[in-house]
Amino acid sequence: MRAYIAAFAAILLTACGSEPAEQEAAATATIPPAPPELPRDHEALLASDDPQLAANKRLVYDMYRIVLQAGLADRAGEFIAEDYIQHNPNADQGLSGLQDYVRRTRPERAIEDRLELPLIHIMAEGDYVTTAFLRLHEDAEGNGYYSTWFDLYRIEDGLIAEHWDPMLKTDEQIDPNSQRVEG
Repeated sequence: MRAYIAAFAAILLTACGSEPAEQEAAATATIPPAPPELPRDHEALLASDDPQLAANKRLVYDMYRIVLQAGLADRAGEFIAEDYIQHNPNADQGLSGLQDYVRRTRPERAIEDRLELPLIHIMAEGDYVTTAFLRLHEDAEGNGYYSTWFDLYRIEDGLIAEHWDPMLKTDEQIDPNSQRVEG
């Protein structure tokens, strides 16, 4: 649908005699998507016919809820292995590296019964769990747009042993909890 709108805009601008640069901008412009309907039933997302996959998803979900959302770095050892491997370049290695990162990037809050961040999906396969969250950003012109943040976790011996995300060293250090969804 967006491709049709962009093509129609380009044809309309051509018919109106606008400049080629304006035509190109209109043809490549995208309409920011509305936020998707987010699942409200997190328990359904955590369910699995395989009890081990369900346990892995619950481990990641509860870690996110207690350590990352509530900012309770001291409880990270309940979920994170001592020799935790971190692929986020802004956090140090090991359990203590994650704890320092959490203390540096978010305040402590009350523990909620569910994730308040806009969770799109959580999936598990083998020893890996992936979460996807909706993120709202602002472009240089002040226009809002949505993107998706993914985290991948590897589980070993009942603890999170490794983590990947798309964070860059140049990314602003934010408290992701500012992306909470009301209601």
